[in-house]
Amino acid sequence: MSSSAEAAGARSSNFLRQIIENDLARGVYDGRRWGGSPGDGAHHALGAPDPARIRTRFPPEPNGYLHIGHAKSICLNFGLARDYGGICHLRLDDTNPEKEEREYVEGIVDAVHWLGFDWVSRLDGDSSSHLYHASDYFDEMYRAAEYLIATGHAYVDEQSAQDMRANRGDFGRPGVDSPYRGRAAAENLARFREMREGRHPDGAMVLRAKIDMASPNINLRDPALYRIRRATHHNTGDKWCIYPMYAFAHPIEDALENVTHSICTLEFEDQRPFYDWVLERIVPILRTPQFEQARAWIAEVEQQGLEAGKEFALHCHNHADRLYASEAEARM
Repeated sequence: MSSSAEAAGARSSNFLRQIIENDLARGVYDGRRWGGSPGDGAHHALGAPDPARIRTRFPPEPNGYLHIGHAKSICLNFGLARDYGGICHLRLDDTNPEKEEREYVEGIVDAVHWLGFDWVSRLDGDSSSHLYHASDYFDEMYRAAEYLIATGHAYVDEQSAQDMRANRGDFGRPGVDSPYRGRAAAENLARFREMREGRHPDGAMVLRAKIDMASPNINLRDPALYRIRRATHHNTGDKWCIYPMYAFAHPIEDALENVTHSICTLEFEDQRPFYDWVLERIVPILRTPQFEQARAWIAEVEQQGLEAGKEFALHCHNHADRLYASEAEARM
């Protein structure tokens, strides 16, 4: 790894360490309880004091093999948890069944082990495992969605994808309210339940948050929460034909897992207001602070030098015009 990449990683780590140390010194998480497994506030309230001083998570989507950026995130999240008497959860963010496969789940598990980490607690004789899936929480996410509908914070939109895209506006033009935005909560709830029952085709409608179509942050212009997708899921099979969007699922997952420090890269910075919006309306007592970790873009990677005998193959990602190195190929 280049010296510039190492320096960027050190800066990110130091920044996060300062936050964690300050939180611990102020006793921010003193009194937190852990119900023995992920759950809502009532579940955790019945548990013992949380043995983990902090909880972080590494939440990759199992839609491909990991690259070097993932390796950095693994080392950061698992390393911080280890250094501060905490636990890092491995969470497979599997909300998109069309792109995810069991093969990639196994590859991610193998990669974390290869880097020298695991998700088994060793605190005070505890040996519990903390390998989770976003799909473990689909029932909770569905209930959260119904709650948002009932409280007037979400609605079912039946516009075409093209109309929704056009009416969203852009950075120089505010969006336009959907003609379905003012529909009564009872009707929205009925439509959403029809979506779950499979009574409408893929793409016919989506559940959207009701926020502000004129917001300068486009991510707050009534983002989608659920869409219809008839696809067999690697973990839940054919139980569901609607699936939550990542941005909606992510804060709920963090809250249920009692995560104290949710670390993400700067590309997700403009998603944080929506992250907070969800938690403020659903699970305020489990709210998790989210910190944007400055991504260490790799401008150059040495063909040799990370470890004798290991080769790095570089892949050019056109959307970013940057070079990444596949973590899996690093082990060949």
